Amino acid sequence: MKDHHYQSLLKWTGNTGKGTKSYTSYERSYDIIIENKPTLKGSADPGFRGDASLHNPEDVFLASISSCHMLWYLHLCAVNKITVIDYQDKASATMQEDSQGKGHFTGAILHPEVIILEKDKIELAESLHQKANEYCFIANSCNFPIQHDPTIKLAD
Repeated sequence: MKDHHYQSLLKWTGNTGKGTKSYTSYERSYDIIIENKPTLKGSADPGFRGDASLHNPEDVFLASISSCHMLWYLHLCAVNKITVIDYQDKASATMQEDSQGKGHFTGAILHPEVIILEKDKIELAESLHQKANEYCFIANSCNFPIQHDPTIKLAD
């Protein structure tokens, strides 16, 4: 067993001078600070009084699922001698909020579009998405289903 450790500093930047005196007296903005990396500016989802121009926790969570999957997929393609020359994923997820305001994700679907060079490896390239899901650290930490609807194309 091998442990990996991560650290971040979250700094609320939304005090408009009144703190949290009322629900409307403060902004939901914050900075995610990770040493030696660019600061990520965030806010709540606009449905929760957040700034739509900033990343919200739900966006970042979905991006974490999608990017972890991609990194494992690229690794598995390299190991299996599949040359990926382009990869993009238009991922989506659903979060359900109950009448008390509690929420949880109920599912996510990844739509990776992959361009490869090897004509004889299209089926293998498609099957590696399932294997990537099995290895993805983020997917293994989720308590909801993550589906995959990949498209594999040959380079022109």
